[in-house]
Amino acid sequence: MRLCNCGIVKHGNFQWLLLLLLQLLLPPPACANGTKKCSHSTNMQENIYRPGKVLLEAIKMKHYQHILALIFAIDEIDKNPELLSNITLGFHIFDNLFDSKTTYETVLDLLFSKKKNTSNYKCDKKHLLSVIGGFTVENSIQMATILTTYKIPQPESSSKIDFPCLYWMVPRESIVFRGIIQLLLHFQWKWIGLIVSDDDDGENFVQKLTPMLALNSICIAFLKRDTAKNYLPVSYSAKNTIKLLITLNSTDASVIILSMGSELINILTFFLEKNELTFKGCVEKIWIMPVQWYFSIRSKNELHGRNIFHGSFSFSVQTNPVPGFKDFLYNMNLDETLNHFFCMFLESAFNACEKCRGEEKLKQLPAHVFEMELSSESYNIYNAVYFLAHGLHALYLSKERIFQNRFQCKHLNIQPWQLQSFLRNIKFNNSAGHEISFAYGEFFAGLDVINWITFPNQTYCKIKVGKLSPMQEFTISENAIQWNTGLKQVSPHSLCVESCHLGLSKILQEGKSICCYDCVPCSKYMISNQTDAVHCIPCPQDQYPNSNQDQCIPKILTFLSYHEPPGTVLVSFAISFAFITCFVILVFIKNWNTPIVRANNRNLSWVLLISLLLSYLCSLLFIGKPSTVSCLLQITAFGIIFSIAVSCVLAKTIIVILAFIATKPGNIVAKWLGQKVANAIVISCSFIEVAICTARSLISPPFPHLNLDSPTGQMEIECSEGSINMFYYILGYLAFLAIFSFIVAFLARKLPDTFNEAKFITFSMLVFCSVWISFIPVYLSITGKKIVIVKIFAILASNTGLLTCIFFPKCYIIIFRPDLNTKKMFTKKRIN
Repeated sequence: MRLCNCGIVKHGNFQWLLLLLLQLLLPPPACANGTKKCSHSTNMQENIYRPGKVLLEAIKMKHYQHILALIFAIDEIDKNPELLSNITLGFHIFDNLFDSKTTYETVLDLLFSKKKNTSNYKCDKKHLLSVIGGFTVENSIQMATILTTYKIPQPESSSKIDFPCLYWMVPRESIVFRGIIQLLLHFQWKWIGLIVSDDDDGENFVQKLTPMLALNSICIAFLKRDTAKNYLPVSYSAKNTIKLLITLNSTDASVIILSMGSELINILTFFLEKNELTFKGCVEKIWIMPVQWYFSIRSKNELHGRNIFHGSFSFSVQTNPVPGFKDFLYNMNLDETLNHFFCMFLESAFNACEKCRGEEKLKQLPAHVFEMELSSESYNIYNAVYFLAHGLHALYLSKERIFQNRFQCKHLNIQPWQLQSFLRNIKFNNSAGHEISFAYGEFFAGLDVINWITFPNQTYCKIKVGKLSPMQEFTISENAIQWNTGLKQVSPHSLCVESCHLGLSKILQEGKSICCYDCVPCSKYMISNQTDAVHCIPCPQDQYPNSNQDQCIPKILTFLSYHEPPGTVLVSFAISFAFITCFVILVFIKNWNTPIVRANNRNLSWVLLISLLLSYLCSLLFIGKPSTVSCLLQITAFGIIFSIAVSCVLAKTIIVILAFIATKPGNIVAKWLGQKVANAIVISCSFIEVAICTARSLISPPFPHLNLDSPTGQMEIECSEGSINMFYYILGYLAFLAIFSFIVAFLARKLPDTFNEAKFITFSMLVFCSVWISFIPVYLSITGKKIVIVKIFAILASNTGLLTCIFFPKCYIIIFRPDLNTKKMFTKKRIN
């Protein structure tokens, strides 16, 4: 049904026609008596409602701004001397009555002047250069199918179809999908519902959005395909409607994405409002509306879906205010044809029963009925006109040599296909200062995130709360958002299950969506430091988990220090016995020439006491923070000093045996009883240990090492043994000397002598061997500071065994029984 057919043609017989095809189904205002008195143009047909017309009380007055945007753009171009100078543009406007069939017939009617329209034939074809399409995919397909045959350019407000002659005045729908994904991810909405129209448009929406949702771990709680037939009073259709309402009411998805036409949204909204009290859960949702959606106004100037869609979101093409548009609306002076056409709009807008007189002003209408600011859809139409004008202007410039006289219209023979190459790549700035850029017929622009806010006085406003730039940079201001008052919490959650808190990880439930999972604690030594962690992660070696297992804490560097109790006790013992050893040395020095000191080689006793003193002091190297020097000296000093001590004990024992043998008449062993033999035994036995320690220091020296395996929150620094084999060689050689000394002393324990040390050496070696034999399994079963404690304890225990068993009996006689420390007493014992 043609609502307006306006041709403005000047300067000869050249006609450049623009077709604007819109959904402008507008019921005439009803009078009190129910009659229709408002006049219609002679070329107006009676309004025909599609099924469900009772639900379509919303007046489609928003589309009338699109017409005014078209007229305003053409008026600007006609007044612009630098763009299409001396050429005036014309246009036709048609209504498709929400019907694709009507769209098809209208396009054929535009192309051919005869009643009988036949495609693919040039039967009196009109001279049409371009068509500006509508907002629905279905209509765009009907138009493009025909217009592509004649290569007529078609700027299109839908970006969901591909035809060679289509030019999208909005960004590709992929950027809308990315905007939806970014919005969902920003608020962590991972459990959503989809309601789409049950047609190719809805299926296309699902096919393209679903993979993007899956790629970002966003799950679909439910998918409903809706059609107007579902709302007919038929039992099957009614069941579908009830099922949809029950799903919306019971689902735990707080976010619902809609993809359907305004007509179907209005019908759905009607049923949601009608059942609002019964299904309260339907209202407590966040709705993400289609790009071209807007609030509809009922016949009583009531917002359709005010409570339901308050706080909802949508996306629109980024726009700039167009200067002069408001003044154009305020002072609109249309010709007779256009004025007659807008009478029907004004009568409906003002709800008048009398014929309009042209005195009604648009600025008298409330904002929710007619917006004085250019909407994003009207902005697209405004840019579409300029887009075609710049393309035509470029075509004229290219043919300037051919057309010498532009005003001789008989020379102008412009064909639609000639525009194609000029429209593929165009860049210009519109009057709003917005750069309009096309590359290969595709429009590059960003999106605004719109938050729809309603008020009790049946008005609404659109708040820009964020944007998605053409470079995919997403920003949003949460403080500017108003949420639906029915929501239980703000900002709301939309999850299949509550998020797994820190310290927990997700385990998928078998047979369910990836968004439905169980939360289990992380295993020992692992953490999860984000909600909904897929896997727990181990802490770095120098860190350990806290008690909640949600954070790694740096381990404390520890070592066996002098200040902690074990270190203090061991240092106290070492220093105490070192003083005791010094005391024994002083006692021996003071009684150097007494018989008990002279017995069993006093020089060996002196060397042995010095070795024991150094051994006690050597244990202090194991306490404190390890360094390269201390690590090198620990085992080396211990091994050499202990080898000297054990060698002295062995030498003492051998001297006792040699002394007993030498007492027999005629025995030549007497010459071996000198100090040289004792020195040779000590030096030769100690030299082997020195060689082993030197080889260890050269081949694989010990070094400070961080033990990061401690799970107790400590990072222990300790001395690495370097070559473990060399370490065992050192201990093994000491064990060999000790065992050999024990055997020799055990065999000589009963030899007759004035003061036989063999039995005391036997006990000392027994203690020594017991300590180090028990040391080995303990050493292999512990780590960290415990090893150091065991080492020090073994040194102190073996030292104390030698000191106690060998020297305490002598000290007892020297201090407490001096009467026994005389030559007479020793001679007496020897005679007995």
